[in-house]
Amino acid sequence: MKTFNVGQTAKASPEVTGLNEWVEGQVIDIEKNPFRGVIVAIKDKLGRIFFGEEKYFVSL
Repeated sequence: MKTFNVGQTAKASPEVTGLNEWVEGQVIDIEKNPFRGVIVAIKDKLGRIFFGEEKYFVSL
């Protein structure tokens, strides 16, 4: 199980972003969903927010 903390830097997979590359951003929220597991949300330098299951994120 990965560990994410609000404020740390992480990258979101193209499977979450819909883009061709990984997107780097700051973790802004972590939610424990009883059906989907841990949901991570990041905000990139352009102000875009991406969220999804933790398996689609890598902490830096």
